[in-house]
Parts: sequence; structure tokens; C-alpha cells
Amino acid sequence: MQLTVAKDMESLQEALAGLAKAGKRIALVPTMGALHAGHVSLVKLAKEIVDEAVVTIFVNPKQFGPTEDYGRYPKSPEEDIKKLREAGAALVYVPSADDIYPPGFSTSISVGELGKILEGKSRPGHFDGVATVLTKLFLSILPHMAIFGEKDYQQLCVVQRLAVDLDLPIEIIGAPTMREVDGLAMSSRNVYLSVEERKIAPKLHEVLESVGKVIASRKVSVKSALDQGIAALGKGGFKVDYLELRQAETLAELRDFTPPARLLAAAWLGATRLIDNIVVE
Repeated sequence: MQLTVAKDMESLQEALAGLAKAGKRIALVPTMGALHAGHVSLVKLAKEIVDEAVVTIFVNPKQFGPTEDYGRYPKSPEEDIKKLREAGAALVYVPSADDIYPPGFSTSISVGELGKILEGKSRPGHFDGVATVLTKLFLSILPHMAIFGEKDYQQLCVVQRLAVDLDLPIEIIGAPTMREVDGLAMSSRNVYLSVEERKIAPKLHEVLESVGKVIASRKVSVKSALDQGIAALGKGGFKVDYLELRQAETLAELRDFTPPARLLAAAWLGATRLIDNIVVE
């Protein structure tokens, strides 16, 4: 199917009506653009599960803090469209900020405490912005399912909670983190890294794997393992925001290792903030 590019609500609804008339089941892949192989893998997964993939490209101002990188977030619209066409997406919606947040817009959706820990603690209001824009996109597109990468694991948990709490008839699917050959989690923000920082960046994943193994061995306390990991990252050139072991479904803090568990981290490398997470088994 040829890729349709919709830039306003009217063209979006026209394209969706065509897919519905053809009896197509659709999966939504929300993105902020600057697409990489991780995004492409989500589109391909969507086409394996349902009939067609619908992608959104929107850099959402409401999920950026006042000192964050909204104004300089990477953008590559022509290359994004090319990648989506090659991946076999049926429709891409590229709205403007005014389309999503018209004059007078004042509604915000919050997922409560789940959105205030970890990333939410470091980036106040971030997940309210995520939940608000995704609710709008879900209601505009009404996909059968939506697919999110596990690199942003807390975001996946927030969206799953959102769908349950609001009775949204959408299945939320998490897909494994795509990594570079050296282990660095793929991210649009990786372009911010200098050549030297890019060489150091895989250390974040290496430390997560090492700490995860120590925790799973139960040879030392969780706190001791985390402290060792924070020290290793600091020695490696990172400024650690957090490194924590959490229950995989609720993100409740775990002081003792009890599966299912997830090890989550955020750390600054120069001016670039990297996040990553792994399963601890």
C-alpha cells in the first residue's frame, strides 16, 4: 500500500476512513520523528501483528521542561518519510503544534504517582504531557493497538495504565529495545553525542548488565549492587541521575530482588541525557 502523508485532521480522517472501509486492522506507532532503526522495527512489528501501520510524527512541547531540548530536538522529515515508505507504513500523520493544541487548549491528563517517579521526578510534568498527547492521538486515530519501544520503559508502563484507567479499547504492546552493535540503546538524541562521548556511551548498558547479574546472584544487597553501579558510571564519565531496581509491572521500588524486576537508569554524558533499562532475571 502506498504511504499517505496526512498533515491535518481532515486528511487524517479521510485516510483512516479508507483503511476502515477496506476492513484493515491498524496499529499505531507514535514517534517524535528523527527516525532510526528502532522506530522502523516497530513499524515492521505492527505489520506482522495487524494489517497496516499508522505512524505519527509530532515533537510534543508539553512533555519538555523549560530547560530541555524542545527547540533543538533532531528533525529529519524527508528522511523519515522515506524510511516509513520503505518499511511499508500505510499512513503517517504529521500535525502542527496548533493542530494538537489549538488556542485556548487547557486540558491535561495525569497518571498520578506512576508519572512522578524516576523520569517523572527528574522531569516534572513530562508524563502528563505524554499522557495528554497520546490520549488525543488515540481518540483521533482509534487504532486497534499501539506499539512502544521498551527503551522508554516507564513511558510504556504509563501508557498501559492510561489505557486501563480510561477504558481505551486499545491493546498496548511493548517491543524490545533496539541497540547498536556496541550495546548502546538506539535513540534520536544519540546524535547529540560527540565522537568521544559516543565511544563512552555503551558503558551505560555494560554497567546495567553487570549490576543486573550481581543483583540476580543475591550475593550482595540490592543497595550495595546499585552503589557499585553508580560508582562505576561516575568513574566512566557519567553523571548519574538514577539507577534503581523496580518491580517490572508497577515500578514499585525493590529493596530485595523479587522477579519480575527491571533495572532502570538515567545518566548525563556531557550535555546529553541517556536512559536505558534491562530485565533482571
